[in-house]
Amino acid sequence: MIELGIMEGVLDVPQGKFKLQRLPYRHNDQLRAWDAADEYLLQHLFEQDSLKTDRKVLILNDSFGALGCALHKFSPTVISDSWLSQHATKQNLTANNITEHSIELRDSLDWTTQSFNIVLIKVPKTLAYFEQQLIHLQKILTADTVVIAAGMVKAMPASVWKLMERYVGITKPSLAKKKARLIFATVDLSLEQVKSPYPVYYQLENTDYNICNHANVFSRDSLDIGSRFLLQYLPKNIQAKDIVDLGCGNGVVGLMLAQNHDSANLHFVDESYMAVASAKETFQRAFEGRSAEYYVGDGLTKFKAESMDLIVCNPPFHQQNTIGNQIALSMFKQSYRVLKKAGELRVIGNRHLGYHLDLKKEFGQCKEVASNKKFVIWQAIKQN
Repeated sequence: MIELGIMEGVLDVPQGKFKLQRLPYRHNDQLRAWDAADEYLLQHLFEQDSLKTDRKVLILNDSFGALGCALHKFSPTVISDSWLSQHATKQNLTANNITEHSIELRDSLDWTTQSFNIVLIKVPKTLAYFEQQLIHLQKILTADTVVIAAGMVKAMPASVWKLMERYVGITKPSLAKKKARLIFATVDLSLEQVKSPYPVYYQLENTDYNICNHANVFSRDSLDIGSRFLLQYLPKNIQAKDIVDLGCGNGVVGLMLAQNHDSANLHFVDESYMAVASAKETFQRAFEGRSAEYYVGDGLTKFKAESMDLIVCNPPFHQQNTIGNQIALSMFKQSYRVLKKAGELRVIGNRHLGYHLDLKKEFGQCKEVASNKKFVIWQAIKQN
C-alpha cells in the first residue's frame, strides 16, 4: 500500500473524497497529486450529468490517478506514457480501497481500438505527444463522442486549440477557474485522417548513427545543447563492465558510451515508455547483434545493490508541468545504492540547479568535471 505522509492530500470532488499521493514519494511533499484542472473537469462532469453507467470513458495523461480514482465506477481506460503515473494510479486505488481492476491501464504504445462515449484529456507538456494522441483518437471517435481537454491556462498555448481543431473538430473554451480551463471539441468525422509522422529520426552529428525519437521524447529533431556538452565529457572507464544510461531519453548518451566501451553491458532506463522504445531502436540500429537491457520504471529500483560500475545521468528538472528536483534526488539516492565501491555517477545539470549540494549529501563528495555558462558536469565516486 502507498505510504501516505503527514502532508497527504485529499481530493474532495462531487464524486467523493480520495487520498492521493505523488510519485516518487517524498516525506511531507508540498506538491499535490492533482491540480485545479482535475477539479474543474470533475465538477463539470458532475454538473452536466455527463456520465452514465453505460458510458465508455477514455482518460489520457492522468498524472497520478486523480481522474481514474474519481471515475473508477465507470471502469475507464487510462492511457499514459509515464510509468510513475501508472504506478501511482495503482497505489492510489489501493489506498482508497478501490480494486485495481476497475481501471484498464495502457501505455502510450499500446493504444485501444474500441470507441468511447467520453474522452477526457489532460493536456501534456509535449505538444508533439498531444498531436500523436489526437491522431490516434481520429481512428476511434464517433460523431457522438464527447471530447474534453483540461489543463492549467499557462500550459495551454493557442497551439492546443489549433491541434484539436485540426484533428478532432471545432473547439469551444470554458471560462478560466483557479487558472484552469476546459476545451470542448465537437467531433467532425469529415476531417482527413492523418498518418502519424512519429517516430522521427535525425543523424547524430559527426557519426553515422540515426537517432529514433517517439513523440514524447525530449529534443526530437536534433541533439539538445545539454547532451551535446555531456557527450564531450563522457567517462572513459575501460574497466566498466556494467553501464547505465539513467533517464535515457532517446538513448544517445548510452549509444556513445557503448561506442567507447565495446565490451560493456549497457542498461537503458527511463520512466517514459516512448523514451525506452526510442533508445532501444536507436541502439539496435547502431549495434546490430549487440545486446543491451531496457527498463521502463522508477529509475534503478529494480537493480541489485552494488551491481553497476558506471551511471551517467541527465536528470529531468520537471515532472509533467511541475518544476522541481524530486526526480533528480531520487536518481542520486538510487545510484548510490546500485553502484559498486569506486563506481562512478556522472551528472549534468543546469548551473542554477546546484546538484553538487545534493550529490555531496549522498556521496560525501563530488568533483566538477566541466562547465560552461549554462551547464555543469559533476562526478561522484562511491567511496564505501
